Amino acid sequence: MKGNAKLITVLNQLLADELTAISQYMVHSEMCDNWGYERLHKAIERQARDEMHHAEWLIRRILFLEGAPVVDKLNPIKIGQNVLEIISNDQADEIAAMRAYNSAIGLAHEVADQSTADLLTEILKMEEGHADWAEVQRTQIEQMGIENYLTNQTAGAAS
Repeated sequence: MKGNAKLITVLNQLLADELTAISQYMVHSEMCDNWGYERLHKAIERQARDEMHHAEWLIRRILFLEGAPVVDKLNPIKIGQNVLEIISNDQADEIAAMRAYNSAIGLAHEVADQSTADLLTEILKMEEGHADWAEVQRTQIEQMGIENYLTNQTAGAAS
């Protein structure tokens, strides 16, 4: 099915966002693992997997609309140097993704592509969950201090 060219361009921009997030989250996840913060490692790794699914779904949709997925363009990757920077950078990217998905949903409605709008809405909800997770982490750091927070992120921390 031939899709709207402007919408396909936007889908490819979203794909670049997702591919960038995968790379950034995988590095952040491995940094946390290296530092011994097993719980953070696993949480960020799960988010990277979510972003992989988003990229897969966008590629499928672009192909369905007879577009060409662009997978060789990434946005700048923002690697944090400590846990607070990691969470802050990832949260900022999730908030930007939410804005981008809301805009893309609007375009999908403009061009009468409800299926694409539905897909983008599903991804948007997941991105909102990621942003909320980061906000909870930042609140915990603020309330209990970074040292206590990090103690809770080790493998030996009580679940």
